[in-house]
Amino acid sequence: MALVTLVLLQLFVVAAGAHLLTSGLLVEKATGSAAPVEPPPVPVITASPVLAAGGNGPLPAKSTLAGRLTEALGDPALGGHVGAAILDAETGATLFGSGADNGVTPASTTKLVTAVASLASLGPDARLSTRVVRGSSPGSIVLVGGGDPTLTARRAVAVYPQPASLASLALRTARALKAAGTTKVTVAYDDGLYTGPTISRTWKPNYVPDGEAAPVTALMVDEGRVAPGTRQRVADPSRTAHGAFVSLLSKQGIAVSRSARRVKAPAGAQEIARVDSAPVYALVERALTLSDNDLSEALARQVAIKEGRPVSFDGAAAAVHQVLTRLKADEGVRVFDGSGLSPKNRITPMGLARLIAVAASPANPRLHPIVSGMPISGFSGTLGHRFDKIHSAYGLIRAKTGTLNGVSTLAGMTTTRDGRLVTFAFMADDIPAGRNAEAALDRLAATVAGS
Repeated sequence: MALVTLVLLQLFVVAAGAHLLTSGLLVEKATGSAAPVEPPPVPVITASPVLAAGGNGPLPAKSTLAGRLTEALGDPALGGHVGAAILDAETGATLFGSGADNGVTPASTTKLVTAVASLASLGPDARLSTRVVRGSSPGSIVLVGGGDPTLTARRAVAVYPQPASLASLALRTARALKAAGTTKVTVAYDDGLYTGPTISRTWKPNYVPDGEAAPVTALMVDEGRVAPGTRQRVADPSRTAHGAFVSLLSKQGIAVSRSARRVKAPAGAQEIARVDSAPVYALVERALTLSDNDLSEALARQVAIKEGRPVSFDGAAAAVHQVLTRLKADEGVRVFDGSGLSPKNRITPMGLARLIAVAASPANPRLHPIVSGMPISGFSGTLGHRFDKIHSAYGLIRAKTGTLNGVSTLAGMTTTRDGRLVTFAFMADDIPAGRNAEAALDRLAATVAGS
């Protein structure tokens, strides 16, 4: 009975609505006047996007910028060596500069340099491959590192970008071996893609023990961490990766000799199986968003390979500079590593702001993952916890952070209040102990966005 009553009530409502609509149309037709309509909706006002349409609003007044920023740059929290540069992204014109041509320790804003060089040299769609090939003797195989530090030994990882799986490599290897009638092998490993020291001579000795980075090798899983999610790193990432692969291969029914030997894979050896990393554009996004030291060092070495340089710290630095020179974006940039851990790196604020403008240019679409990879103020990556007291700048700034002892930097892009796209770099490397330089840099960036 209740159901019947509900149906009848709904039919009545529909009929009544139809009658009112018909009456309204008849009245409109007879009188020539429109029936009453709903009032227009109240417009929703939102903040300007980071990249406004075209980014071609009017330029902010230089005097206004200078007045606001000069005072803010005098914040005692920034210390005694501060540099700043703001450029119009479209024309490259300087809108503001203070110590803009002085070299400053860039810390992790160095990753912008590595990222630009990687995209320009390798291309956004390149991938890093980890392979298994036939060894020099019957029944032997070799695990060959291709320089992918994101390769994971975990079976299921819900992260972006999706990493290559060592378990998948073991499964594919086992299937290929069984198809060839092989169920027992010896497994060696080849991490000879890289040369030179695994730890930069310019790094501080505590970086690896403290977990800032792993020794840089061409074969590693989970960035050389003792366990996923921890900071502690293993002493020999290559040997650890080999052990993890042997264990996974054994679980697929292949009997494996557990003697770990470092070898050079035979030239032209038959490939048995492989797994590929995410494309370089996604690796660049990850490196910038998370400020990933291990991935940045790996990308720098891939540039060295592509540019025909030694695949070492020194060779990678030279290769990166070679690429920037082709882009005409090398002025004011001197680096010794790919991650920015080296306190010897020097980049001028003008050089960094110019580099970002080059990356954002419509003429360089291959470099645009630089823009999508930079953290967003108040929302993502290393800026997700910042700007908490500057709500007006939420979502309006894309920038890369940099932090070392006594060093704090911030470089990126924003649109001004009138929609002009600008790039900026604020850098300080003489910060007094106990001072909150990050908040001061955030205020500077917010000032640009609000100008």
